[in-house]
Amino acid sequence: MDTNKFRKELEQRLRGPNRSFSFDEEKAIMRVEHIALKKGMDLDINKLLAKNTENKEKALEEAARIIQSSFEVMEKEVKITGKEKYIFPVVRSTSFPTKTKDGKELLFSEHTAETRIYYALDLGEAYTMLERETVEKEGYTAEQISEAALFNIRAMDVSYKSDEVAGNTFYFVNTNDGYDASRILNEKFIEMMAGKIKGEMAISVPHQDVLIIADIRNKTGYDILGQMTFRFYSDGRVPITALPFLYENNKLEPIFILARKKPEK
Repeated sequence: MDTNKFRKELEQRLRGPNRSFSFDEEKAIMRVEHIALKKGMDLDINKLLAKNTENKEKALEEAARIIQSSFEVMEKEVKITGKEKYIFPVVRSTSFPTKTKDGKELLFSEHTAETRIYYALDLGEAYTMLERETVEKEGYTAEQISEAALFNIRAMDVSYKSDEVAGNTFYFVNTNDGYDASRILNEKFIEMMAGKIKGEMAISVPHQDVLIIADIRNKTGYDILGQMTFRFYSDGRVPITALPFLYENNKLEPIFILARKKPEK
């Protein structure tokens, strides 16, 4: 299935009142607008097809479900009161917008030179980013929302798989619940993993659905981590950063990895 056929089939599935479509042929980016709300979503068709090379039908279903669920969330008035246990932190790149397209400020905290922490209210099939105005209107402070979000992410189960490559061990958190990268904020989990590390500890959050923790024991390990992080970053639905972090003294420091060489700070 080529890009144009995929786009046309997706349009057919999403067609209805309050929908409009546009397509950037050069970048293969399809935009779906909710006319009444004046909000929309951009889809990278090439990336979707690359992720599902064997099953284009699955790619269509996933894209249609994500857009439909997101628009349903947008149509509802967001209420936080009584739903505090569904507030979670989401990690995003520092290039991610700090305001909505209609100028409302999103609630966020600084994290590293590469990442910020935003706050989302989970509504089941999708989540909505919290706006400062909404939070303050219901009588909450930014600090209260941050505390609730961090408490909730610490309470989530964490499972991981491991793989050993060239004498280095890599641990992967990849549950696809939307908050895998957010588990980098679970200090208790990160400290527990630090106790397993025999070499140098590195962490990467290439996209929202994976957290990689690396036990680097030789120079080749840095090469592998750099290539792995970039590959995940390129394939992710919500990319965050292609730079891994060194983890030392409870601090994260972004590192550039040069082939065959241990990176300098």
